[in-house]
Amino acid sequence: MAERYSFTVNGVKRSVQAEPKTPVMDVIRREWGLTGTKHGCDNGTCGACSIVVNGKAVKSCLYTLERIGDGAEIVTVEGLARGTELHPVQQALIDAGAVQCGFCIPGIVMELYALSLTTEDPDDDELKKAVGKHLCRCTGYEAIVDGARLAQKYLKEMRSPA
Repeated sequence: MAERYSFTVNGVKRSVQAEPKTPVMDVIRREWGLTGTKHGCDNGTCGACSIVVNGKAVKSCLYTLERIGDGAEIVTVEGLARGTELHPVQQALIDAGAVQCGFCIPGIVMELYALSLTTEDPDDDELKKAVGKHLCRCTGYEAIVDGARLAQKYLKEMRSPA
């Protein structure tokens, strides 16, 4: 039986009436038109569907509406940029040459964004672990890890007073 769920998505209050077992990814893409969240493997392996829920990166193909629960704060890749100004994580991956086909990048961006919320100065192992949760068919991950390092530099610069 369908139930009503309400969330804050990228700072905007949204609601949906759907079955509790509906994957959040389906609602994000089909109901709300936020297609930056990619539909990949359907089993949590690829990470292309990653979003941030209440400050934590999750695979939206595995998270159902009932699991996330009513009232959650959801951030998708569309919620990071401010107008034409990209979030430092997005800009760093571009600057490092990590973006090729672009399919995996939204999930990686969300993973690194979530890491930045909980860890102010992650070490190389933490960055590699975060990136390692995602599959990319275009690279050997070197540029992505370089982008993750550069993102940390950009975030530090952003936090430091001029």
